[in-house]
Amino acid sequence: MRIIFVHGACVRDGSWWWHPTAEALRDSGVTSVAPALPSCGETGVPAGPQGPGLEEDIASVRAVLLEGDEPTVLVGHSYGGIVASAAAVGVATVRHMVFVSSYLPEPGESLSTFGADTPPPFLDFDPGAGTFGARPELFAETFAQDCAPEIVRDAATRLVRQTLAVTQQPVREVAWPGLPTTYLVCTEDRGTPAAAQREFARRADTVVEVAAGHHPFLSRPRTVADIVSR
Repeated sequence: MRIIFVHGACVRDGSWWWHPTAEALRDSGVTSVAPALPSCGETGVPAGPQGPGLEEDIASVRAVLLEGDEPTVLVGHSYGGIVASAAAVGVATVRHMVFVSSYLPEPGESLSTFGADTPPPFLDFDPGAGTFGARPELFAETFAQDCAPEIVRDAATRLVRQTLAVTQQPVREVAWPGLPTTYLVCTEDRGTPAAAQREFARRADTVVEVAAGHHPFLSRPRTVADIVSR
């Protein structure tokens, strides 16, 4: 069994965000990997109007899914749930999907489908540059209020600008309706309120509530590892 973790929007280095949970999983003999998302500039092509978008993110994750024949649990966090849902279409090795404070899209839906009419204050949109990102001065209190100070410090260095077009680009197909799914509701999340998460979770088979902020794999890694292992 292996775990593939797909990180959320406006950050880089998925393996770092996942590493405390990955270490807990390794204690049980479970390996994991976190693919790069091109729209976050992780493959060397800058984000922007001509930069990589959702399709490139899907292709990147799908390429990792198709490596080998090991049964796989696919974990999507926040925006990563949209990417994971599309990347897993037709991949027989994916046996279960886990969504963490995430979006569960139907075909034709995009990130903007789930957004409010007014942009949230903790995100900065720059249409001229074709990018968006988390406001650094609001990151800790919005997304990492339950994480250790050293984690918050290191996390803040991994914030990036992402191609703005991903907010409007819809998925054409999704895998989750044909797979067992688990949704982790993060009840202390200040970025995606628990009420909104519970609406998304109505589409999942199993719902687990965790008293954590937006990044439970950083603040409560053992809890997340136990849920994913099950």
